[in-house]
Amino acid sequence: MKGFLEDANYSIGLLDEGATLTDVIDNCIYEHTHTGKRAFYVGDLGKLVKKNIQWQNVMAPIKPFYPVKCNSTPGVLEILGTLGVGFACSSKSEMVLVQDLGISPENIIYTNPCKQASQIKYAAKAGINIMICDNDIELKKIARNHPNAKLLLHIATEDITADEEMNMKFGTTLKNCRHLMECAKELGVQVVGVKFHVSGSCKELQTYIHALSDARCVFDMAEEFGFKMNMLDIGGGFTGSELQLEEVNHVIRPLLDVYFPKESGVNVIAEPGCYYVSSAFTLAVNVIAKKTVEYDKLLPSGVEQTRKDDEPVFTYYINDGVYGSFASKLSEKLNTIPEVHKKYKEDEPLFSSSLWGPSCDELDQIVENCLLPELSVGDWLIFDNMGSGTLGEQSAFNDYQRPLIYYMMSFSDWDEMQDAGIASDTLMKNFFFVPSCIQLGPEDRFSTAA
Repeated sequence: MKGFLEDANYSIGLLDEGATLTDVIDNCIYEHTHTGKRAFYVGDLGKLVKKNIQWQNVMAPIKPFYPVKCNSTPGVLEILGTLGVGFACSSKSEMVLVQDLGISPENIIYTNPCKQASQIKYAAKAGINIMICDNDIELKKIARNHPNAKLLLHIATEDITADEEMNMKFGTTLKNCRHLMECAKELGVQVVGVKFHVSGSCKELQTYIHALSDARCVFDMAEEFGFKMNMLDIGGGFTGSELQLEEVNHVIRPLLDVYFPKESGVNVIAEPGCYYVSSAFTLAVNVIAKKTVEYDKLLPSGVEQTRKDDEPVFTYYINDGVYGSFASKLSEKLNTIPEVHKKYKEDEPLFSSSLWGPSCDELDQIVENCLLPELSVGDWLIFDNMGSGTLGEQSAFNDYQRPLIYYMMSFSDWDEMQDAGIASDTLMKNFFFVPSCIQLGPEDRFSTAA
């Protein structure tokens, strides 16, 4: 059956009705406390099933193509593969991962805007034809290395916010689209559609209106050159919020019906990444060192000092950082707040604290300032919504030990997969039963992926 690796070295725990993910985290911490305090993830793969049902209910018939770079762990890719989701790959290694799932080339798109010639050749050999292009140099490179390529012209959108002004910007202008089509016609390269991307941090849904209008202009332009366009990619930027999904759908649906009606034969796709995986993974980290610091050095610039002079201020070092699971912190704000795992009294005092990774690098700051009860070396912190970013990638920090991954799914979510007709004997081999009264030790069979 497509969607499952024969040699996948992981398993998925089936939780009975009395067991919860909190139970799993508690018992993983118990196990790690006795066998070596390594950071770990707990991934609820049932949330991927729920998100896909939500997508079909709200966004159908727009087909999702999952960006593999968001989270390339085997459990995620295999579940999404069985759900019929397509894949957006940005490198050869990602294409190989997806091909090993048995996914057909028609359900893979090569989305890197700056492609290596060798990887374009690999895509050509693998029959992966749909790829993105936004400039003539890239177009000529594709023409030399992949004569059967089918291009989506990536057009720019006006969605730059204050937080994104320094980010790299991809996409071409409407004016340049004409030039690219002239080049494509001359080089004998097919242009089959348009892509745009609206960032999840963009608050102006009007951006979608402008982008769809521009896309329609490009489709009309293509007719002048004899190109038969049949694909529109509305990109990513879906945060995972059902409200945001419904708001986007409310804006784009009428325009899609007008600009790209069903009878036009245009297939509309999207690239939801964080949407699927962000909320599905929880990260547990361990405090490996602690020190007291001067309060004024901890405060962000422009923040007034409100602390009493005799209150301690703490810096904690944990066994994961920006060279591992928190890599996105280097380019964007952390969107999750740490939760202390140990029980503490409601009236226990809270202290100004900062959290740092294990590298001792000045960039390896995870949380600049937060209020926590006093922690001890060996205590655990929990971070929710950690499914998107670096899962599946190798750290550049030499001594960094990848967190283990424990996959779980509830029986109710498993039943939904069976009802959808995508649960098979092959998949069932990856599952094991987790009772409501969990007491895991090192010898227990637990779903791990290093």
